[in-house]
Amino acid sequence: QVQLVESGGGLVQTGGSLRLSCAASGRTFSNYIMGWFRQAPGKEREFVASISRSGGSTDSADSVKGRFTISRGNAKNTVYLEMNSLKLEDTAVYYCAAGRMAKKYDYWGQGTQVTVSS
Repeated sequence: QVQLVESGGGLVQTGGSLRLSCAASGRTFSNYIMGWFRQAPGKEREFVASISRSGGSTDSADSVKGRFTISRGNAKNTVYLEMNSLKLEDTAVYYCAAGRMAKKYDYWGQGTQVTVSS
């Protein structure tokens, strides 16, 4: 089992920045591909970004490219999502996830709310 706890969400104005963190425990963190997802009210959960086990490879959704950056610190068992130039449409609950295979996530956090206001 892997336990994931997100933090860092909050209320921010358009154009602002936030940094989300996800602390993992339970298994060897570096064995897992990590991802961030989000779900806005009335919408399906969508992929935001992912990062390889070593941190050497990342992927992100077109909607956040150039604004969001995913990173990880394996020594701290933590994955981060740096969010810049936030837009109203970034408002959502953000979840981190862990998986042993690409695009197959086995463990999920409880989510952290990000609200962008004008």
